Amino acid sequence: MVVPARLRHGPSWSDACILNISSRGLMIHSGRPLAQGAMVELRRGDHIIIARVVWRDGARAGLKAEERVPMEAIVVLGQTPAYQLTARNGERRRLARPGDASRLRGRAFEFASIVIVGASLAGAGLAMIEQAFARPLAMVAIALAP
Repeated sequence: MVVPARLRHGPSWSDACILNISSRGLMIHSGRPLAQGAMVELRRGDHIIIARVVWRDGARAGLKAEERVPMEAIVVLGQTPAYQLTARNGERRRLARPGDASRLRGRAFEFASIVIVGASLAGAGLAMIEQAFARPLAMVAIALAP
C-alpha cells in the first residue's frame, strides 16, 4: 500500500507516503529526516494523526499514534480513482492535474501569438523589399520607354 499524505515536523510541511498502517501506528516514507522520539503530525484527507517517531531507517520511519488510527477510512481514501498510482495492467499512468487544461490553452495562445507576429513581420519585410526594388525598376522602365 502506498498512500500519499502530508507530514508536519516542526514548523514546516513536507510530502510523505504511508507504506503500512495499523490501529496504533504507521510506517511512512519521507524525504525529510525525522529524529527518533520527535512528534509529528500526519494529514491524509480530513484525518489528522499525531504520532511519535519510534524508529527510523533511512527514509522510512515508524510512527506510534497517540490515538487509534482510522485505518479503514485512510485505506478506502487511498483507493479512490483520484489517488491510484498505477493502471490496471501494471503500467504507470499520468493523473490529470487541475491546471493541465488551462496550461494547454495558454501554450496554444502563445503559439498562435508567435505565428501572428511572425506573419506580420514577414509581410512588413516583403513590403519593404518590394518598395526597394520598385523604385529602381520604375526608373529603368522610364529610361527605356520610347
